[in-house]
Amino acid sequence: MSGTADSVLLDVRDLRTHFFTRYGVAKAVDGVSFHVREGETLGLVGESGCGKTVTSLSIVRMVPRPAGRIVGGEVRLAGENLLEMDEKEMQRVRGRKVAMILQDPMMSLDPVFSIGEQVAEPIRWHQKVTGSALWEHVVSMLRLVKIPAPDVRVREFPHQMSGGMRQRIVGAIGLSCQPRLLIADEPTTSLDVTIQGQFLQLLSELKEQRGLSMILITHNLGIVAWVCDRVAIMYAGRIVETAPVVEIFHRPQHPYTQALIGSVPRFGQRVRRLTAIEGQPADVRQLPPGCSFHPRCPHAKDVCRREYPPERALGPQHRVSCWLVDGQGHD
Repeated sequence: MSGTADSVLLDVRDLRTHFFTRYGVAKAVDGVSFHVREGETLGLVGESGCGKTVTSLSIVRMVPRPAGRIVGGEVRLAGENLLEMDEKEMQRVRGRKVAMILQDPMMSLDPVFSIGEQVAEPIRWHQKVTGSALWEHVVSMLRLVKIPAPDVRVREFPHQMSGGMRQRIVGAIGLSCQPRLLIADEPTTSLDVTIQGQFLQLLSELKEQRGLSMILITHNLGIVAWVCDRVAIMYAGRIVETAPVVEIFHRPQHPYTQALIGSVPRFGQRVRRLTAIEGQPADVRQLPPGCSFHPRCPHAKDVCRREYPPERALGPQHRVSCWLVDGQGHD
């Protein structure tokens, strides 16, 4: 369950992250604002290349340099602006206050170190635990994420684990220092459907046990419906709609949100042709004037091609950026 309005843990305001390349400036994140409350799971949803992962990397200050730079905005975690911290201060925040699970566990795990050594590293760094107490903590973390025979697995290496177990190990590393915020960047993409369900169930259980706040980055709307409290829909580096999960599925307002939901096949419903979103995602190096979605939008008006729409509140937690909402569009 999501917390109250007074219990905001993460507050992102007008975040802008650009990549400066020889081909031009790519505005990967271009004025993103959202918040996450204590104990809440926010789903960040959109097509590949819309800026979801860059947003998460910006929060933990791990944007690839030298091309990538955070050029504006605020990222406040429990009231502290992470963008004003130096690297030494951020090293104390990563893992202890905010942790991240990446899409591919083999990109997170070092093949030359044992599982135990890799789970132990953040505990040793942040909590200064050593000796037998450290290894007891490591084994308890593996047991927490339901790794079988943790006292044996602790001495094994990543290549000896299945994909699902490797993802659980990454989860154990992320949770080892009891962070307040967990960012999971498409954590089930490399897993088969059965293991996906088990891992998501595990995340949900750990969230309840530890009172975690979580950002779940995905393009799978089925996962969103199961796990998330609220959803933020991203397109071309901006959030175009935010609402509680039930409202997003039953009353989507932005044409892009409607297209995403409409492209999901319905169980038991026979169709001659699957619905697709026409056109290609916007190039963040050369965004069109006006609303970035207008070249693909079947309802676009002249105003959509001229001006980017302001954000409009449709309810206490439902906000959308679209000229067409409530008859705003006009020729």
